[in-house]
Amino acid sequence: MTGATGRVVLVTGAGSGIGAAAARLLAARGMRVVVNYLSNTTAAEEVVAGIEAAGGQAMAVRADVREVAAIDGMVERVRAAWGGVDVLVHNALIPFAVKSFQDMTWDELGGKLDGEMHAAFALTKAVLPGMAEQGWGRIVYISTGLSRRPRENMIALGTAKAALEQFGRYVAQELGPQGITVNIVSAGPVEDTRMARMTDVFDDAHKQRQISATPLGRLAHPDDVARAIAFYADEDNSFMTGTTAAVNGGMAMY
Repeated sequence: MTGATGRVVLVTGAGSGIGAAAARLLAARGMRVVVNYLSNTTAAEEVVAGIEAAGGQAMAVRADVREVAAIDGMVERVRAAWGGVDVLVHNALIPFAVKSFQDMTWDELGGKLDGEMHAAFALTKAVLPGMAEQGWGRIVYISTGLSRRPRENMIALGTAKAALEQFGRYVAQELGPQGITVNIVSAGPVEDTRMARMTDVFDDAHKQRQISATPLGRLAHPDDVARAIAFYADEDNSFMTGTTAAVNGGMAMY
């Protein structure tokens, strides 16, 4: 147990991958966990069942984080059950086109930017009143190293995540005086995720090139990213805000 024991954390996109790993770890550290998901009810319920079997508390809540009404309904349900959201971990992956700039339309690039920013904006707006009222809160946005290191055909994801990171820094500056920290976890290539299973993006040859470029000799696992999330979510992180933690095994150093 940690100083955050009993706190309520909302993890978006928590049915699998990084979100599920974060949900399990935060529950193991004593937080009550809201497992948000979009479509796979079975996977979300399995995450909840695993947490409860280990002695933790969790609830699965279905909501599309691109829709304000769905977000508001989810946060209200949490408020009714557990009093409110103390920690937001925004991990849900908004769909995006994988193609070159020359082949991409504005609707594809602009749609990803709009979806990414609208979800972060609406989620933050929804949880902020409760955090501000109690003078304490933790917000963690999940990003990717592609926001700084371009890779072929990933312009939509990289550009949208770069915007998310700068958004996070502005929010951190504004909310610091209210006792709310805002930080970013920037993951390098991560195995066992939905994106890693996109074989047109992450084939074996590409994976081996990435491992060769990683000083620690492997790609990240969801649990590696979850540990960085847990640090930012905990009471121990009382004086870091507006920062970015790169979880990439040294593939990129900044």
